[in-house]
Amino acid sequence: MTAHGLSHRGGEFLTSAASVGEEGDWARSEAMASGREEERVRGEVRGEEEEEEDDRPQLSAVAAEALREFLAEQRREEGEGVEGGGGGVELVAEDWRLSQFWYDERTARALTEEVVRLVSLSGPASSSAAAAVACIACPTLYAYLKASNPDVPAQLLEYDERFGQYGGDFTFYDYNQPEELPAEMKHAYRIVVADPPYLSKECLVKVAKTVSFLAHPEGSFLLLLTGEVQKDRAFELLNVRPCGFKPQHSNKLGNEFRLFTNYDPADRLGGWEQNDA
Repeated sequence: MTAHGLSHRGGEFLTSAASVGEEGDWARSEAMASGREEERVRGEVRGEEEEEEDDRPQLSAVAAEALREFLAEQRREEGEGVEGGGGGVELVAEDWRLSQFWYDERTARALTEEVVRLVSLSGPASSSAAAAVACIACPTLYAYLKASNPDVPAQLLEYDERFGQYGGDFTFYDYNQPEELPAEMKHAYRIVVADPPYLSKECLVKVAKTVSFLAHPEGSFLLLLTGEVQKDRAFELLNVRPCGFKPQHSNKLGNEFRLFTNYDPADRLGGWEQNDA
């Protein structure tokens, strides 16, 4: 009875073992098949990714090298500063991504002379004013003005924080937030010079709001430097007219630039154009 029982149970064990073995073989077979399928899918995905990489724009070796050289030159100039013209006036390198284009020396000196004359006509700056002259996005003028007439108080409103090197004369300015400026600057300037960074209606409208914020309530001299295409809009927003003098930039631009004023300079800066007077 015992022997028979053992034999019977042994048979069941062997049968179970055989079944397990068969199931194990089947599982391994399935796993191998699954592994091959997974590898096939991964291969297809890699192939698709490689095709996508091929579809992405790629710089040629020559273009990539030119870009590296340009960026390296930008970094060098940012660290060292560049000559902005004669007389020892230095400016940081233009950043075209910020639509920065510096005036040439002739333009910068002509504007500086006019601003100095206007300062003398305006009398002493108010004791509560941060400066007599507000330079909106025109660092070239600020640099020449301070180099030739360091006693003339001036404030530079600029987005580019590299100009923070000017210390208290620098105020961060984003034309998209035209009136987010220190309260003490409101209606504090007798002379406002503006050079909007873009030739769009939106930009000029917002810069016009900044001009209104800064200008003295009893009247201010306004000089606006912008493209010829803004002529009608500038008159509508700021009541300024084009002068005969035409600003130029160190890097020649395709757009014609003009100087507009809210006063007639008479025999200076070419005066107002007669057909606009």
